[in-house]
Amino acid sequence: MPVEIERKFLIVSDEWRRNSMRSVKLQDGLIASVDGRKVRVRIADDQAFLTVKGARSGFSRDEFEYHIPMVDAERLIKHHCDGRVVTKTRHFVLEDGFTFEVDVYDGLLEGVIIAEAELASPEQSFPRPEWLGEEVTGKEEYRKISLLRARCQPAR
Repeated sequence: MPVEIERKFLIVSDEWRRNSMRSVKLQDGLIASVDGRKVRVRIADDQAFLTVKGARSGFSRDEFEYHIPMVDAERLIKHHCDGRVVTKTRHFVLEDGFTFEVDVYDGLLEGVIIAEAELASPEQSFPRPEWLGEEVTGKEEYRKISLLRARCQPAR
């Protein structure tokens, strides 16, 4: 069974950029979200995916990801995400033999930068470079849906 084990961190400086090996443009659309579970469509450069994620348990959650035709992904984003679409550039950053994924959001979430450490087990150790800030794994206010809600609130 595919399991995603990740920890998320804020960034405290741009020093991560010196070790960025490559980048990919991503567009993520949230199709559904219930009780910590979600279904997402993603366009990553010239590939498209449908992803189903289970509820988080600690640092882990079930994750099922499938390639889909680009035309299907574009239709899902346009007609089934109700505006819950984010764009970002994901940078793959090498630090002491470990690769972090640093997501730099634009559009609705402009200014948000989150680093992810994808792990093989919850106990796996990884480097803690100086640019890595506060851990936000599991913090409700740093979930994408929460960030979107905060940015899309109507003015009063």
